[in-house]
Amino acid sequence: MNHTYIPGKDEALEVSIATMQQKLVDLGFDIEEASWLNPVPYVWSVHIRDRNCPACFTNGKGASKEAALASALGEYFERLACNYFFADFYLGQEIAKQPFVHYPNEKWFKTKEGLMNPSLWQHYDPENEIELTHLTDIQSSNPERGVCALPFVRQSDQQTTYIPMNIVANLYVSNGMSAGNNPMEARTQALSECFERYIKNRIIAESISLPEIPQEVIARYPKVVAAVNELEQQGFPITCFDASLGGEYPVICVTLFNPMNGGCFASFGAHPKFEIALERTVTELLQGRSLKDLDIFPSPSFDNDEVAEHTNLETHFIDSSGLVSWDLFKETAHFPFHDWNFEGNTEQEYQYLLGKFESLSAEVYIADYAHLGTYACRVLVPGYSEIYPVYELTWVNNNRGQQLRTLIEQWQQEPANPSISEQISQVIDALDLDDFQPLDQLLGLAVDAQSPWSTLRVGELRCLLALANGDLETAFDYAQWTTDFNAGAISSQQQKRLRFYHAIMALITIDLSGLDRDQYANKLIRMFSDHDYKLALAHIENNAQGYDILEPQGILNFTKHKSLLEAYEKLQKAKRKYQGWQ
Repeated sequence: MNHTYIPGKDEALEVSIATMQQKLVDLGFDIEEASWLNPVPYVWSVHIRDRNCPACFTNGKGASKEAALASALGEYFERLACNYFFADFYLGQEIAKQPFVHYPNEKWFKTKEGLMNPSLWQHYDPENEIELTHLTDIQSSNPERGVCALPFVRQSDQQTTYIPMNIVANLYVSNGMSAGNNPMEARTQALSECFERYIKNRIIAESISLPEIPQEVIARYPKVVAAVNELEQQGFPITCFDASLGGEYPVICVTLFNPMNGGCFASFGAHPKFEIALERTVTELLQGRSLKDLDIFPSPSFDNDEVAEHTNLETHFIDSSGLVSWDLFKETAHFPFHDWNFEGNTEQEYQYLLGKFESLSAEVYIADYAHLGTYACRVLVPGYSEIYPVYELTWVNNNRGQQLRTLIEQWQQEPANPSISEQISQVIDALDLDDFQPLDQLLGLAVDAQSPWSTLRVGELRCLLALANGDLETAFDYAQWTTDFNAGAISSQQQKRLRFYHAIMALITIDLSGLDRDQYANKLIRMFSDHDYKLALAHIENNAQGYDILEPQGILNFTKHKSLLEAYEKLQKAKRKYQGWQ
């Protein structure tokens, strides 16, 4: 076997790949390489997924095919080890009542005593608004058990602090997760990622003008030169910037212009070694994208206030399609170019990055995970590595739909019970939900693509609830909303839904106008079909409820959700085995 070593990795790519692939097989995961892209020289990316649970997938990138596959497999392990594949989903009451929901070393708190520390409470709850119910994790949705918190070690003094899983999932999402050949390699990558996103947000929000990296510096790295030259020849002007803010932070920015639509994509990467940071930033440009996919990015903006909005920064995190300021490209930069680089092994790199955060008076908290046979970690740097602002804990917490989910489960079992549909309407009003909010996201469900739940929004649910509650005027308004929302749909499933709601509107109009239904019935049947006419009539007369969204087998009876639960049980089994529980 050939042995290829690349900077920043303490093991040969071939060895890392073979080791991770075998461990995934041993854990019961059947991984396929679903797609490969190599749009320009030395820029590879791959999409891998579990054949039995396609919702568990990752993307990898690198300057070679092997580097990209190792990257994807490493990301797969970090997301398995940190439970990230399941972070947005309700796992059901069976798991909620198990000895542990997330990890064997978790603790459950029914009071704030022992939970976090004073500085963290001040950071996460500056207005003293957070109740313990805000901190229930969506996976268990079990407030009676308390708040599930995970142990993190504060690096400044090695003290263990218990931080609610709810806070980790709501505010940090995937930032600061990493897997590696050893702890220091993984921690270096995780801290690099935290710096990358922290400095990226600063540069975008503050419209900082960056210095270009001189061509003689870029020329040191032939693979980067080859990739950039090919993109240039394909018509995409590329600019490489030093984003270190005067040599302080190990960050690179590379921008791509698309003259065909005036769009701009700003890619960022970080690592103590300049070469690795530059290569990562260039490969990030085309991770999971072919050249024809570079038309989704907006033009740079002169409105710096709009660029600085937090929603724009969140968009950059999600898919990098947010706005950047034209000021980024000004000839006069805010900082001079700094030819930075840190030489050292992975442990020294980790200490270097840790020192950078210490100089910012930032505390670094780390949770280590070795239960899958490959080291992984999750790094939190409060005040620096959050993706979402702390106020989301009270305003858009991912657990806010748990009462609604419980009531909908009851409605499925008792669809004719008017008190349940009335309670659901009251909860929706109390939560002040957006009509466009997808129900599957709100309730933490993985729904099948062909299920009516795949397009179900709060607005449509409001229509069905109004019908169940006998409020025909409200039902008409939200039937109109539903048809408008789905008007562009072309699937046969959506066409059927449109017929039902159009029939609802026609019948409500007849009834509210005091007209005789029998005078119009035959033509309405010809318009909407006998089935949909009778179904709409049954809902208006309250002889049927919920149209096609009430699953008699229960709210978790989606094939996609069940496959997630099966995948999670494989992890739980590995955790129990590692803990010596079986």
